[in-house]
Amino acid sequence: MADNGTVNVFGSVFKMGSFDLNPEAVYVTLALGIVIYLFALCSNLLLLGIIAVHIHLHQPMYILLFSLSSNDIIGATAMIPPVLYNLMLKDRETSFLACLFQAFALHWYVGASYLILSAMALDRYIAICHPLRYHAILSKNAVTYLIMLCCIINVLLVGSVFGLTLRFPFCSTNVPNFYCDNMSMLRMTCAKDITLNNIYGLFITGLYHGLGLVSIVFSYAFILIACFRNKESDARSKALYTCATHFLVFVVYECSAAVTVLVYRIPRSPLNLKKFVAMSIVLFPSCLNPIIYGAKTKEIKQKLKKISINKIFHRGENLRETTVKTVTQ
Repeated sequence: MADNGTVNVFGSVFKMGSFDLNPEAVYVTLALGIVIYLFALCSNLLLLGIIAVHIHLHQPMYILLFSLSSNDIIGATAMIPPVLYNLMLKDRETSFLACLFQAFALHWYVGASYLILSAMALDRYIAICHPLRYHAILSKNAVTYLIMLCCIINVLLVGSVFGLTLRFPFCSTNVPNFYCDNMSMLRMTCAKDITLNNIYGLFITGLYHGLGLVSIVFSYAFILIACFRNKESDARSKALYTCATHFLVFVVYECSAAVTVLVYRIPRSPLNLKKFVAMSIVLFPSCLNPIIYGAKTKEIKQKLKKISINKIFHRGENLRETTVKTVTQ
């Protein structure tokens, strides 16, 4: 610590907060956390693999879905393994750069989720309302540029959040939360007046949620109009079925965020409950998105069935060959 009471962050060790759990509960939480993380990781990797391997899935909708699943892996990896690692250790120490990286990754994840969902709403609007011009408007290059634009916007918005925080010197190395985020880092600074930080934080929160909500309302209003004007029942049901998947994913994100806000606003909520709920905005989407798209998207569902059938078939062939060899011997 410097003479003026500030902390040299690069030469200091930061101590993380943790859950107030007894040893038995720690083991249960660790086991549950590992299962959840492996499920989220494997299911999203499976979705990425299916899209990457099958060339006919290299279409705008699936490229955006690829980006969403990649972002879910970033969020789950930034949140769950560090929390479980700190849960196992008594000292729960981390470095400034590791804390900053986790905080940036988590804020990146939340922002990118809403930007990608907004881009997916635009994709569905063009596909259903302008089907003849769909591939002309949203070519593979156009989708690539759209994803790059989302990344640039997210870097600028999230980077500005941490730029406003890091302008202050640090006076503490005790992280007030069990994971690092911008607010936790801000509380460790020597800042006296954080009005600008609060205003900007509210601004980008409203921007992310507002952009997602406006894009959903705008695109789905025109999609519903186009569907009811369409006299072909098959085309109408297919369009609504496709949009329902995207809308369900958006609802998962919004409900996760709403539950977190509500629990923190209830004064007598148990502290551990608040901590578990704080992880829900990462846990629920990263686990549910692959299930929703795997169950609701026809092309991906067919590929999953094909993979399952091939595995069963090969197992049957191997069992048959083993039986034949045993009998002949």
